[in-house]
Amino acid sequence: MARAHALHILVKTKSEAEGLKKELANGAKFADLARKHSLCPSGKNGGDLGEFRRGEMVPAFDKVVFGQPTLEVHGPVKTAFGYHLIKTLSRG
Repeated sequence: MARAHALHILVKTKSEAEGLKKELANGAKFADLARKHSLCPSGKNGGDLGEFRRGEMVPAFDKVVFGQPTLEVHGPVKTAFGYHLIKTLSRG
């Protein structure tokens, strides 16, 4: 089974996610923004979700993690939880 290690920031609105993505593009640290803004419990760990297998996350999340380039910030990605910014650190 494919495995990946990813970080994410979860927020309520698309506009909030887009604003955070702009901050990241301007040099903000992903972990700092996750600690400050993420609604997910992983936020306290800088958004680190650790390693997981394909199919353990919701489909829209999996599609980005397992289908988009690593080490880039992707999103906003809408799920039932809200809007995610996702950075895949590794995949294998």
